[in-house]
Amino acid sequence: MKKGTLSHLAKPGAQLAVRVTPKASRNAVVAEDGAIRVLVTTVPEDGKATKAVIKLLANALGIAKSRLELVRGATSRDKIFRVT
Repeated sequence: MKKGTLSHLAKPGAQLAVRVTPKASRNAVVAEDGAIRVLVTTVPEDGKATKAVIKLLANALGIAKSRLELVRGATSRDKIFRVT
């Protein structure tokens, strides 16, 4: 997905529900049926996959990584992020 493709979702205070697929064959952000799926090639250990998700999601939203805050789901596939 190109940088800033999901920029319409990057409103301050917005909460984004994300479904993560770790150990995928490629890194990608997929928006379908109102849901956001993030595929990362990283393994889900020690927060590595979450860091990769933040990097990819921030890129797709066209914002800095520091503007994304993990609200819920640090160890889950289903995560909630807030845009600050």
